[in-house]
Amino acid sequence: MSDKIKVAVVTEFHPVDMINFHQMLWKFDDCECYVQSMDMLANDPDNNQKYDVVMFYNLSIPLLEDGNVIKAYLENVLGKNGQGVILLHHGICCYHGWDVWKELSGVADRRFKYHWDQIVDYKMELPEHPILAGVSDFTMQDETYTMSEPDYGENTVLITTEHPNSMKTIAWVRKYGDARVFCYESGHDNKAYTNENFLKVLHNAIRWCAKRV
Repeated sequence: MSDKIKVAVVTEFHPVDMINFHQMLWKFDDCECYVQSMDMLANDPDNNQKYDVVMFYNLSIPLLEDGNVIKAYLENVLGKNGQGVILLHHGICCYHGWDVWKELSGVADRRFKYHWDQIVDYKMELPEHPILAGVSDFTMQDETYTMSEPDYGENTVLITTEHPNSMKTIAWVRKYGDARVFCYESGHDNKAYTNENFLKVLHNAIRWCAKRV
């Protein structure tokens, strides 16, 4: 069996530059990334606990009713077996008003506004953290969000910005059950997918969430 990090990558309800997104994931030579919908992940009990990391790059807004298999998976399976969790870009903004996503993201109010093609200066607040290994302060063009800062539970801030059209906290880590969780506001399109610093942060985060560092 391969020793590569197995990553479930959830995409749905938001357009994605899928060719370039896949090409970005293929650059992570020590990872096997399996892109799928939330429904496919939740309905695959033979495999959904075998991933080392689950990365959410979806924008699922409608709340789920009791008895829904996705709700059952998120409430009863995710975070229970040591799998890491990454909320990437719009993945932070899911399920307004639902406590599960508040507990995953650390952001109680996830109502947001977005701003395309902003030139953003990023400051590394905790450069000794493994997720920021090899990364210095950098600038990147990306979509930004304005919404509440991570304010629920214990959050460790890794990256910030002073951009007026962005939340101040760009990247942070927290715990959800047994899971290491990494939240990263960046990552809209190929401008991010091809940025060396963004790639280092995301790859380091996958390894950290999988407890490989």
